[in-house]
Formats: sequence, C-alpha cells, structure tokens
Amino acid sequence: MIDDREDERGFFAEQPPRPLKPAKPADEKPHYLGHRQRLRERFREAGPSALSDYEILELLLFRSIPRADTKERAKSLLKRFGSLAEVLGAPENLLREVEDIGEGAAMDLKIVAAAAQRMARGEIKGREVLSSWSQVLEYCRAAMAFEEREQFRILFLDKKNALIADEVQQTGTVDHTPVYPREVVKRALELSATAIVLIHNHPSGDPTPSRADIDMTKLIIESAKPLGIAVHDHIIIGKKGHASMKGLLLI
Repeated sequence: MIDDREDERGFFAEQPPRPLKPAKPADEKPHYLGHRQRLRERFREAGPSALSDYEILELLLFRSIPRADTKERAKSLLKRFGSLAEVLGAPENLLREVEDIGEGAAMDLKIVAAAAQRMARGEIKGREVLSSWSQVLEYCRAAMAFEEREQFRILFLDKKNALIADEVQQTGTVDHTPVYPREVVKRALELSATAIVLIHNHPSGDPTPSRADIDMTKLIIESAKPLGIAVHDHIIIGKKGHASMKGLLLI
C-alpha cells in the first residue's frame, strides 16, 4: 500500500511551476490617471452635456481624492441620493456616510453647491423677478429643496419688482416652521419693499400646500395689504418639484 505522505509528495511534485506575475515597472502610473485625463479632455472638447452625472461628480472629486479611482465613489453618491442636484444638496454629515467619501471630499462638494447657489442668486439679483420666474424657481430649488428642515424664505421686491433682499426668516423642524406675519411685514417695511414672494420647503419632498400653509399665507396677505405691500405668491419647494399657491388659485 502506498504511503499517503509519499502520494502527497508525488502529487505536489507533479504540478507544473506557476509562472510568476511580472512586477510592475517602478514608473508605471495607476490606471485611473489615464482615465482622468481622458475625462478632462472629453469635458474640454465636448462640453458638460457630453458627460453623465456620475462623470461630472468624478471631475469634482478629482482634486479632493487625488490618489484613487473616483468612479465608484461617484456612483455610490448617486445611488445614495438619487441625482447630481441631490448629491450637492445633501448635508455634509450624510455625504460623509457614503463609503470612501471623507471630510475633505464632502466639504468640497458643499463648496461647489454654495457656488452654484450664489450663481443662481446672481441671476435674479436686481432683476425684475416676475419676468425671471424660471430663474427664481431654479435658485429656490438649489437653495432649499434638499434641506432636512423646513425653511421660510422671503424675497423682498421694490416697486419695479426687482429683488432688494433674499432672507431666510425662520428655520423649523422636518414638518413645521413658525411664521409670524407681524415680523414679515415689519421686515418688508424696514427694507422699503412694496412686494414680497413667500417661499418654504417641504423636506418630505411633496410640495402640496397644507391647510396650515394656506391659512398662514392668507393671514400675511391680510396684514400686508393695508400697508401697501403685495404678496405675489407663496411657493412651496419639494425635491421633485414645486407648487405655486397663486397658480393653484389658493390665494
């Protein structure tokens, strides 16, 4: 009978030697560097419309994460939050919860978001708001749609309906913001505003006005009208859209 140990020796001895993997040259560059260069060239030559959302996110992450592949990180962000706008609108602490998105990358994304908001606000500053309504809505969505708590924002307008000031008057909870009509009117008088646009967000995502929203709006209108201050509209911003109380014939 053949000894098991001899059989094992024979088995291993008969195996052909496995070829060794060639060592990488010391000067070989990581694969993602070529990918980054190609992506930058596509952006430069074809413009941002030629890139998908995850590729735009990759470009944003290049400087935050200089020594790693950013494609999977970009896709993870989109999987978690849903869209490029929602990634940029997400709170910093939630961005950091995504695997391999550290404090630096999260902060850089919020800086980009802040720059986008400033650009959008610049589009309406000093302009006749009612004739730039789409820009107003884009700005409000960028500023408020992805906030975790309700915000009550007011656009103060002059007699030509140009924007004087844009202020967040109150910040509340996930489903309620305390609003005081007297304070709204007082601030309008301080700024010599003759009209205002009320805006608040619904963190739930559904922009449908509640009964409380409608009642509060009517109370502000009643308080402002005797003082010559018009309430042009009350816009409710959600993640997927907006609702206009004037458009819904609620005011």
